[in-house]
Amino acid sequence: MAEWNDPRTTGVSPTATVGVPRAARDAGLRSYMLSVYNYMASGVLLTGIVALGFANSSLINLIVNPATGQATPLFWIALFAPLAIVFALSFGIQRISAGTAQALFWAYAALVGVQFSSLFLVYTGASVAQAFFATAAAFLGLSLYGYTTKRDLSAMGTFFIMGVVGLFVALLLNVFLRSPGLNLAISALGVLIFAGLTAYDTQKIKSIYFAVAGNGEAMAKTAVMGALNLYLDFINMFLFLLRFMGNRR
Repeated sequence: MAEWNDPRTTGVSPTATVGVPRAARDAGLRSYMLSVYNYMASGVLLTGIVALGFANSSLINLIVNPATGQATPLFWIALFAPLAIVFALSFGIQRISAGTAQALFWAYAALVGVQFSSLFLVYTGASVAQAFFATAAAFLGLSLYGYTTKRDLSAMGTFFIMGVVGLFVALLLNVFLRSPGLNLAISALGVLIFAGLTAYDTQKIKSIYFAVAGNGEAMAKTAVMGALNLYLDFINMFLFLLRFMGNRR
């Protein structure tokens, strides 16, 4: 099955822009990247609005039982349903419409917001805000680097993707070890890995544009998928940074 993020399998020739004036290609790329960033930023905004809405109202009781402090069934739905959405988008992007892909992306961002509302029960509001703005500043710089650099980041991307696998294995291992030192190391490595992936994914999204340029449906779909990749980089970098520097209640 064709992969959305592989320009060789999109069915659109990378030579589609041959003969197109450079200024027009650059304008098309800027417009495409802007749509990716708009989707990504809107997703982060939606996540934040939902998280704050739940955390600052009685809605928080829908995901955490106030009597026992235990997670409710809605929390577990909000935790695992996004995984199903990611798989649906990743493996079904060729079969669904661009509108459906966008709706799934918004649903994903909202469900993550439900999850994130519980962070306000664990960390102080100041810590959450500090980690968010630090992540936003780092993301902007790293994504700009990925967009402008002439260096091929493919090999680095492969290394970081392997690092993600090792990172989550270490997280599962520390569930049993409960080592504060290992937890700190995991958090620091998590920030670095997703920082690197931000630059890599930005460059990959830029290269995908030249493979799908001229195909409106393909451009719309890959813009959503590119936004999802950057969104995942952002929220994971935020989570690991919060674990690393956040003050618990």
